[in-house]
Amino acid sequence: MFARVSYSHLLRPTLQASFCTSTRLRMPSSDPNATNASGLKPTETKSLKERQAEPHESEIIQSIKELYTCKPSEKTYSVYAQNAVFHDPIGIANGLESIRAQFNGLVKVHLADSLSYGLCLPKVPPCLQIFPRADIPHFRVLENPTSVPKSTILIDQDVSYFRDPNASSPTKASYMTINSLLTIETNEAHKIVRHTEEWDHKHEPTSDDGFLGMLNEQRKKLTAGITEKFVSQEPPENA
Repeated sequence: MFARVSYSHLLRPTLQASFCTSTRLRMPSSDPNATNASGLKPTETKSLKERQAEPHESEIIQSIKELYTCKPSEKTYSVYAQNAVFHDPIGIANGLESIRAQFNGLVKVHLADSLSYGLCLPKVPPCLQIFPRADIPHFRVLENPTSVPKSTILIDQDVSYFRDPNASSPTKASYMTINSLLTIETNEAHKIVRHTEEWDHKHEPTSDDGFLGMLNEQRKKLTAGITEKFVSQEPPENA
């Protein structure tokens, strides 16, 4: 049985550490009653029943699974609108190109061009593998309460990220498992316009939450910008 944890410091911050940045992560809101992106409290979204995906949602569901198992392809990103926004506890990516960089960066980060920026990189191979493997042991499409539009898809998932792609069984030394709520908002063409990931279903602070929320939002945008600058737009080969 996989252990379920509410956060990790080893996703895109691993990339940041390689670039010698000093950005500190801020964890999701500590207020257990703060509403998440669905407009519900964490306890409420965790108690939602599972439902069958609608036919028009199947392509989105497949792409989400490909993204979170570190297997993105060119087709994977076709479910996003060009002006889509991706928001998670690490970054806020505005636009499809930035979103591609965030997920491509989970698999392989190409470092060839980074030396020209004069960054203090450690001695690393041309391509740094961060998470060569990820599994989804738990994935549920949730029923929408009356307060959530039918155009929004709610997903509860556990994702296990492995540092060793050949691990025969999960161990604390080789993997971490993150539970999260995905709130996927779509437009009339069934394209994703906003993709929000909240660890342990907990509210992610934004500028709407005051000064500290504004600082956290700016930090996330900077993180996503750094990732976009150094990660290729091309999906990793053999993902």
